[in-house]
Amino acid sequence: MKGYVLDYICENEFKKLERALKKYNMLAFKKLNFEYYPALRNGKFLGELVSANKKNGTETYELKLPSDKMFAQIHGEIKLVYTVHQKDETVVLETINPSDILLEGHRSELTTYKGIMISKANASKDMFKIDLLNMLENNK
Repeated sequence: MKGYVLDYICENEFKKLERALKKYNMLAFKKLNFEYYPALRNGKFLGELVSANKKNGTETYELKLPSDKMFAQIHGEIKLVYTVHQKDETVVLETINPSDILLEGHRSELTTYKGIMISKANASKDMFKIDLLNMLENNK
């Protein structure tokens, strides 16, 4: 088999993030599985190079996944963080950010407010952000 092998730092944790992504953002999940993973296996490293360690021969990337504009403003951009080990021809999948909201969504069903999912821990803060962004949008 030619190409890079996908590996994990913590496979169980990463799979939880993937399942939550599948449940709450199907577009990002489909892009990840059907476009980005095959590209990574073929050695085409997508996203922004965050750091490089020439001594160890590793490069760390952040790949922005497609998400709703409002979700990105409330919780942050959805990003896949991975490290490429050139010597071993291995891509280590580290995490999907924002991991806190995705892990919370994996543990229990998240509620929505005006079409945007909100965390149970910070519900009032998230609802305030949504109302503020909607108010700013309506005043334009």
